Amino acid sequence: MITNDILRRVRYALQLNDTKMLTIFSSVDNPIDEKYLHSIMAKEGEENYVFCRDSLLSLFLDGLIYEKRGRKELAMPTPLPAKEILSNNAILRKLRIALNFKEEDMLSALNSTEFTVSKSELSALFRRANHRNYKECGDQLLRNFLKGITNEFRH
Repeated sequence: MITNDILRRVRYALQLNDTKMLTIFSSVDNPIDEKYLHSIMAKEGEENYVFCRDSLLSLFLDGLIYEKRGRKELAMPTPLPAKEILSNNAILRKLRIALNFKEEDMLSALNSTEFTVSKSELSALFRRANHRNYKECGDQLLRNFLKGITNEFRH
């Protein structure tokens, strides 16, 4: 999925206004201005569209965790190394932590979109990449999870 789409969907699902978005970015020592925020929230093809780097999305999700769960003492977000891609599994993990979702909450969000996943399939998404039961999170699963949290928080 395109990082800009993920950012837009999370913002919509959690009803985050500009001020809250800017606060979240500032909480991870990465302040941005409102004009830049609007450019990364723009859709591809719009005049002011700017691609949202994976490192910026990672920092935003870390900031969302701080916003929703609180910040641990001396905890600093770990920046994504240059040119590294943020996996869908990492995005799903960060959203799960930020929203304080348990396995049942995750399954409920996915089931609300009629996208069925078993408990074992779900747990495989959160394993280490070198684990024999690890499963890569596809775009369709992430898209349905984002749709599921939208259903939960906006309806």
